[in-house]
Amino acid sequence: MQIRDKLYINGQWTAPAGPKAIDVLSASTEAAIGRVPEGTPEDVDAAVRAARAAFEPWAATSAAERARHLSRIHEGLEARAEEIGRTIAGEVGMPLKLATRIQAGSPIFTFSMYARMLADFKFEENVGNSIVLREPVGVVGAITPWNYPLHQIAAKVAPALAAGCTVVLKPSEVAPLNAFILAEVIHAEGLPRGVFNLVTGYGPVVGEALAKHPQVDMISFTGSVRAGKRVSELASQTVKRVTLELGGKSASIILDDADLAAAVKGTVNACFLNSGQTCSAHTRMLVPEDRHDEAARIAVELAKTFTVGDPFGDKAKLGPLTSAAQRDRVRGYIRKGIAEGAVLLCGGPDAPEGMEKGYYVKPTIFGRVNPESTIAQEEIFGPVLAIIPYKNEDDAVRIANGTVYGLAGGVWSADEERAKRVARRLRTGQVDINGGAFNMLAPFGGYKQSGNGRELGRPGLEEYLEYKALQLKAKA
Repeated sequence: MQIRDKLYINGQWTAPAGPKAIDVLSASTEAAIGRVPEGTPEDVDAAVRAARAAFEPWAATSAAERARHLSRIHEGLEARAEEIGRTIAGEVGMPLKLATRIQAGSPIFTFSMYARMLADFKFEENVGNSIVLREPVGVVGAITPWNYPLHQIAAKVAPALAAGCTVVLKPSEVAPLNAFILAEVIHAEGLPRGVFNLVTGYGPVVGEALAKHPQVDMISFTGSVRAGKRVSELASQTVKRVTLELGGKSASIILDDADLAAAVKGTVNACFLNSGQTCSAHTRMLVPEDRHDEAARIAVELAKTFTVGDPFGDKAKLGPLTSAAQRDRVRGYIRKGIAEGAVLLCGGPDAPEGMEKGYYVKPTIFGRVNPESTIAQEEIFGPVLAIIPYKNEDDAVRIANGTVYGLAGGVWSADEERAKRVARRLRTGQVDINGGAFNMLAPFGGYKQSGNGRELGRPGLEEYLEYKALQLKAKA
């Protein structure tokens, strides 16, 4: 059991202002695997003041110096990749091999990516009689979720540090242990005091204190729409910059000329990754009406290969969900789907056989789903796929665009140019063409209620920069 009884503030491990602690539970056994401080507004204030004091000297460092720090953080995380994978497999429930490759590999790559990007990033340019500068926005409050915890942390902290900002991080209280590994790496690397600070706690206390703190210049938040709206309301009182990544209800459109078996397999994999706890998961599979039954049969056969089990065993392809609340929420959506008339093809709301302990949910597929039904409109965040028949290409685009979300999606076709034409019609921030792989160098973010702003790639760095124009008088 990992006992973390201190916060990381102003370059040192600091006792929290309050006496309370939060137990971190194993997703697979429900037993406590760790404990972290339950931070208070006083802790947030101390961290923000440290970040404010550190900002000016950090902002004045050269891009090359910041790149060296990021490279050393990358190396420190890489040396602890196996530990990170095991920690997150315990917290989140992703099978260990996948957790080591994805949950550890992604943040390690992110710090390296931004270190390299600084080598040729233009922080100033001449435009007419002006010098246009790109300067750090200031003190950043980063509030991150539990599903890909260190990946989401790195996607905020790495570009913020690269830009010259200082950071106060509030990780999810459900999966916070990995954030302490990052703080240890940062401390050992020798980042200047106050540039990075870590305060654990609950969203309504620590998160809200961070969002409304007058000395925080920017909030970067990933989480639910409800929480994102609350963060935006609080941040607006001091006119902070706010970036939000709030999830999605992504559609995978299988066109009539697609390789159906490959398309269904790619969609099921994109839906069930991390037990469906992926904001960009392809949870709606749109198929031509006359191919619905064939697609459903293939999907059900594939679902049988997603063995549910212990993330630390060698057989599980699908681990548990992250918490009891999440498990109960997903099972509630499955019951709602049945009640609203969708055809339950496999899975269901009951616990998998022999797995009454742990937050497990059966991989579930519904057929002939009404596109206006609850399970086709709301983000479930579990291993639940809705198969929706469509009449023609225009109908498919209408259905795909017919939710409040717009984060990701997919298009499958034998004709790549046709797939790209359909993809251009989708109101969403990312579209996979015929199973195109996730690209960390490309911007990630959404349209509509999936949020504002972008993470990763060059746009992810630009989110943390302000423009300044120096107007020069013409020389006589």
